[in-house]
Amino acid sequence: MSEWVVEIGTFLVQAVIVIALIGFVLVLIMRSKESDDGSLKLNVESLNDQRRSRGRRLRVTTTEHGARKKLIKAFRQEEKARHKAAKSGKSGKSGKSEQQHSPKVWVLDFHGDLKASQTEQFAQEVSAIIEVATAEDEVIVRLESAGGLVHGYGLAAAQLDRLRVAGLMTTVCIDKVAASGGYMMACTASHIKAAPFAVIGSIGVVAQVPNIHRLLKRHDIDVELLTAGKYKRTLTVLGENTQEGREKFIDDLENTHQLFKNFVSQHRPAMDIDKLATGEIWYGSEALEQQLVDSVGTSEAYLVERMAEAEVYHVKLEPPKTISRKIGLAVSAGVEQAAVKALGLIDSAGWQRR
Repeated sequence: MSEWVVEIGTFLVQAVIVIALIGFVLVLIMRSKESDDGSLKLNVESLNDQRRSRGRRLRVTTTEHGARKKLIKAFRQEEKARHKAAKSGKSGKSGKSEQQHSPKVWVLDFHGDLKASQTEQFAQEVSAIIEVATAEDEVIVRLESAGGLVHGYGLAAAQLDRLRVAGLMTTVCIDKVAASGGYMMACTASHIKAAPFAVIGSIGVVAQVPNIHRLLKRHDIDVELLTAGKYKRTLTVLGENTQEGREKFIDDLENTHQLFKNFVSQHRPAMDIDKLATGEIWYGSEALEQQLVDSVGTSEAYLVERMAEAEVYHVKLEPPKTISRKIGLAVSAGVEQAAVKALGLIDSAGWQRR
């Protein structure tokens, strides 16, 4: 009897502890939501410093124990001298250090989904850079997108094109894919660099509309579609589609395709647009031959090359790191990992080029 009472007591204590912990987490989440005003915070990171720090750490780790202290001391002296040189830069008539006018490289990232949801954030990042960059600076955009909605990527391309209008040298680096709307964005750059097997192109337009009219008709279900305007609705999901509606829908697709072709031709006049605007894709090395890109290489290799000549800064607008956001990111990462594992079960032949 006494053992049973002890077990019940232990269970109740554990239950109270669990409930208390859950309540504590919920309170933290609520407080973080109250303190989060929804504004984005600008994060600027020196990639030169990051690379220098990593290199030193590797050197220290791979150095014999007896020589590590001497090496660390040398690094500290080197860093002190570097900061001293930066502070004592020669000043011009304006009183500003000449170093402030040295060319800089600004790095942005754009990872596009179907709706180009990152466009608003990307636009603000572009505005921030335009405000401080000089004509000697370069902007590198690491772009990854397989395209999506026409109006979404039309706006995203217009935001990227603002860098060119502002007179800034813009390099788009494509490591994986810039197709369809993604390529629409890329073609606004001064220079396009693609990894050897990055997917490039797909200059075309596609639309798919399911229609269940015959299924509804089989079950004696009528759908009334009322419109004002001859072409207010061409193809529908529920109603009966007509040949006239199909022809108009195709005309609209052709018109959108022509606008796409004109946009690409305007920014890359050397391309044979009629030959390349077939909806096909090319890999990076092939895309170079077709003048879809200007050089072949990875973004990391190019950044290392630029770091040898200039200060390189990664610019990103991020939401405040609240408790609720951290929990959400953790859950999202778990779901993403599960999805990646599931996709890994798919036969790799299904991803080969058509």
